[in-house]
Amino acid sequence: MKKKAPAKSPAKPAPRKKAAAAARKPAVRNDRYVIIMAGGRGERFWPVSREKTPKQLIRLLGDRSFLQQAVDRVLPLVPPQNVLVITNAAQVAEVRRQLPRLPKANIVAEPVGRDTCAAVTLGAAIVGARSATAVMAVLPADHVIPDEAKFQRVLADTFDIASRGQVIVTIGIQPTEPATGYGYIQVGPPLPPPAGAAKAPRTAFYKAERFVEKPDLERATAYVDGGHHRWNAGMFVWSFVTVTNALQQHQPEMHDACRRWFAAAAKSPAALDRILAREYPGIRKVSIDFALMEKAQNVVVADGSFAWDDLGAWPALARHLAADPEGNAAVGDFVHVDAARNIVFDARTKGRTPITLVGVKDCIVVLSDDATLVAAKAESQKIKDLVRKLAADKAHRHLV
Repeated sequence: MKKKAPAKSPAKPAPRKKAAAAARKPAVRNDRYVIIMAGGRGERFWPVSREKTPKQLIRLLGDRSFLQQAVDRVLPLVPPQNVLVITNAAQVAEVRRQLPRLPKANIVAEPVGRDTCAAVTLGAAIVGARSATAVMAVLPADHVIPDEAKFQRVLADTFDIASRGQVIVTIGIQPTEPATGYGYIQVGPPLPPPAGAAKAPRTAFYKAERFVEKPDLERATAYVDGGHHRWNAGMFVWSFVTVTNALQQHQPEMHDACRRWFAAAAKSPAALDRILAREYPGIRKVSIDFALMEKAQNVVVADGSFAWDDLGAWPALARHLAADPEGNAAVGDFVHVDAARNIVFDARTKGRTPITLVGVKDCIVVLSDDATLVAAKAESQKIKDLVRKLAADKAHRHLV
């Protein structure tokens, strides 16, 4: 009788597939940290965005807030205990509610806002107190990055480059249009792979030649056409040693503060809170771009080849919503006659009714439970002025 051949186990190829998939994923490293800057007010997204729940804490796209999405994107690279969020006292409770996986001590409230250099210095002091050999990324909380896998590959490469030498790495976004609302970075030729690397990184790196503030349309068009400029997205990666050395050279007063905060953070969160309450209000307000990035000579630009958007105001939201044939982008029950190129957003949680427009063009219509906004798209920047006017009026202060 002929023997049957032994059945092949279908489970054998699975480990190889899993191993291959794991090899493609960036590895989680315990000496890597991420500091997420989440203290902004997001006034241009009023009435949905408020003082206690600003843009990064609300849901405009999808069922997760921008801050939750920012944390989700980095957890494949760093463990939750290595993710810090720098926010403010008004928002800290909501941040903790939205991010239950993060340790309570990792949600840090600035006593007052002192711009990004102070926040970066504070984050570096806390990370350095935990690991003097750490490499940290500083990322905004309110950006839209649809291709998370590509972003994670770039971030993993920047972590590696920053850990190898005394370089400050910033992720520059390849511009897709001559945007005048962004800063730009002029880059030099591509840099060679780092010496001693097992394999070349998939991300291209360049020496930063010059930082340019928001240009006019003519210059922005020349930058895009020339191919030697990147959008400055405010994403930085450096080692604790590198950033403190840079502060010592370019911002000695901030460096001295970092040393004091480092010592306090090494003792306890309560000790850090006490010293911040005393010192933070007197810290000079200055951006990290002006304080450090524009002065340092060791800045390297990582090529951010992933899709990216910084939603600065309501008109930008239309880029991420399906539009009808007349160009209206709507979230909610929307009916119109001869209306075109409007943005309609219904954020009401109860008692929703249809939103109807007739003959209205190029407008923003936003409804929340307690306020309604109607604005010309071309005047959307003035929503900040409206918020300030509401804040100055006792009858309307509760709407801010």
